[in-house]
Amino acid sequence: MSSFFERLRYVKFVRKIVYVIIGSLSYPGLAIINRFKITGTEHIKNLPKSNVLFVSNHQTYFMDVIAFLHIFCAVKWRKQNKLGIPFYLLNPFTRVYFVSAEDTMKKSFMSRLMATAGALTVKRTWVEQDKAVRKGLSLSDSKKILKALERNWVITFPQGTTTPFAPGRKGTAFLIKQSRAVVIPIVIKGFNIAFHKKSLKLLQKGTEISVNIKPPLAINYEDSLDDILAQVMDAIEQGERHKG
Repeated sequence: MSSFFERLRYVKFVRKIVYVIIGSLSYPGLAIINRFKITGTEHIKNLPKSNVLFVSNHQTYFMDVIAFLHIFCAVKWRKQNKLGIPFYLLNPFTRVYFVSAEDTMKKSFMSRLMATAGALTVKRTWVEQDKAVRKGLSLSDSKKILKALERNWVITFPQGTTTPFAPGRKGTAFLIKQSRAVVIPIVIKGFNIAFHKKSLKLLQKGTEISVNIKPPLAINYEDSLDDILAQVMDAIEQGERHKG
């Protein structure tokens, strides 16, 4: 049964239906109940249709990604730095996938629904004190993401956790080096204040939540993994100089 649901996420029509459901449920919390500030959509409107990697800091399991999907759909409908009325859900932009932990996407109905919207699930590779932690990407997971990049956009969170200023994972730098993708950094703020970490539930109304989309990074793909990762972490404002 799980393999059946995994196949569904690659069916465009199914994903469009899921976008309508999730988009309708999440839009009020993003754009009506809270104050949603979007900047930098000019950096994505002319991007190629494939081999684009979005890297972002991470604050909630679902709402971060959902906000990005809303923005990508709105830009497809020629909106700039705003969502407007969500007519874009009638014909959403679906050529985007997002990287997430496999066990997270099996915990609830909402997580399974989100997975159908385009999750590229990765396994957590080691366990410490009864908590699974993703130390790095396995070879099969890396191949899965690289294959998705060949024909789509991909969203990833280099830290692999919602903990602020957690170290980045070298797997992200490996993907960049191997794919030579266009890398778009995104910085988000306020999601952890406005929304529950593990659901779409509102925690606080009237919060300013923001998504700042930055220009593509000028990456030297011949640099070391450490140097590429440091550049990414600085761009998403999670590097050493942004602490404090």
